[in-house]
Amino acid sequence: MSERRGYYTDTTDAQWALIEPVITAWKAAHPSVSDHQGHYEMRRVVDALFHQNRSGCEWSLLPTDFPPASAVKYYFYRWRDDGLDRDSHPALSGWQR
Repeated sequence: MSERRGYYTDTTDAQWALIEPVITAWKAAHPSVSDHQGHYEMRRVVDALFHQNRSGCEWSLLPTDFPPASAVKYYFYRWRDDGLDRDSHPALSGWQR
């Protein structure tokens, strides 16, 4: 597989430093019933969500160097339904894209 190219919507290291603890805490509170730890890097999932949100592309049109759309959608809906978007918003307020 070729090296992943970056997108202007990708999180910076500083942004990820704010987001990662929220996601880590969420994952700790929601262990997999099958003890599956997840195959995809959470930062890449977040980057895919930011890309989809900014570009407005359909899930199926996410670039292939992101995790599969099914995985990205899974986390989007789980995080939305669990309020993670509201929990992480204060940490991200003030960031300009």
